[in-house]
Amino acid sequence: MSAKESRVHKVSSPRTIAVTGGKGGVGKTSIALNLALTLARHQKRVLLLDGDTDLANVSIMLGLYPERTLANVIAGECRLEDILLEADYGLHILPGASGVQECMDMEPEESFGILRALSILERRYDYVITDTAAGLQPAGMHMIAAAELACVVVTPDPASLTDAFSLIKVLKRRGYRRTPSVLINMAQGASQARSVFQRLDSAARRHLQCSLHYMGGVWRDETLRQSVLNQKPVALLPESDPSCRQFLTLADMLDVRLSQLPPRKAGIAAYWHSVSKRQPGRTHKTDVAPAVASPRERCLQAVGELESVFEQTTESALLRYDVFIRLFALLGRTPDNDTIEIIQTGLGAIAWESLNPELREHLAAHLRHLADEISLQTVLPEPFYDRIRFGDQKKLIRALKEQPSDVSLSQLLRSLTGIENNDR
Repeated sequence: MSAKESRVHKVSSPRTIAVTGGKGGVGKTSIALNLALTLARHQKRVLLLDGDTDLANVSIMLGLYPERTLANVIAGECRLEDILLEADYGLHILPGASGVQECMDMEPEESFGILRALSILERRYDYVITDTAAGLQPAGMHMIAAAELACVVVTPDPASLTDAFSLIKVLKRRGYRRTPSVLINMAQGASQARSVFQRLDSAARRHLQCSLHYMGGVWRDETLRQSVLNQKPVALLPESDPSCRQFLTLADMLDVRLSQLPPRKAGIAAYWHSVSKRQPGRTHKTDVAPAVASPRERCLQAVGELESVFEQTTESALLRYDVFIRLFALLGRTPDNDTIEIIQTGLGAIAWESLNPELREHLAAHLRHLADEISLQTVLPEPFYDRIRFGDQKKLIRALKEQPSDVSLSQLLRSLTGIENNDR
């Protein structure tokens, strides 16, 4: 249902958090929703911006199906307050917040009214949490830059680590100066969560010259999985429940981290308004520079879009086959040390443990056969007859026929080349 009336207005700006991830499927929407509900449960005013897609995934996880989203506000069909949903503990949800990107396509004068309404709205809350779009799309980058704290959700899956590293790398190259926090989701326990974080942090220190902040971990359990299916977040369970307690701990970790950071003077709407006013060719001091994407960034964006397509068509084996063949052919056009390292890294990222023994043995046999072929091609030269050393082939055949049967071939060849005479 719509929340027609908001609670008491606040004078100061809210603390703003962007829950993000390098790829879909890491559970960031579940993290954002349960965290928001936990804060609201403890008498905090919380606004949750559903910026993942226009499908309002946050609302669906609560069993709420909004009739209108921010797109309707942009179209002038209703007011911003009309689309707010109210969940348990008075949590307010703004569905379709990814529609803010549409404001960036308007003239500043046209988007001013909507962004001003958003600015007034966000001042009513203690926390504004954004469930950002996954991947490396510009809208997701701006959602992260607009918040004072970025919480990057990562799982133990090697692909998740790689995508999270790519996200942090793009942020840093675009001028992001704050320290991202990392939350390990679906971990088997505290030891694994810490180990996964240390791998990502070590890579960031080595290749990006930056360190990361460890926000904590959320353990994999059946209750959390069932809560998504039943549309009943674990934050609604009694506080004595182990799954619920995890988010109580996470909320405490969040407050500790925010206490170490100075509050932002400008809110999310103010950031988006500053972006909408930028003119081509002008430079501004912001957290994410609006520079033209480099070839590397364009490739990363393309990979993000490719992942999105694959997630929507998981059963299309033919599509994956065609894409892989084309990308591999492109990679193999210039084989060098970097290409070999890329292939080795890609093979190392495959989840071999998920293959059954029969498939694993089949793939291992194929790779061994391929390695043998490469070795033979590179080590064994094409055979040829050395006419200069051994003379005419007819003469060699005639000499072979004249030799006694007990003479070895090596002795014969040495005699033909004159080595025996030279050694004497």
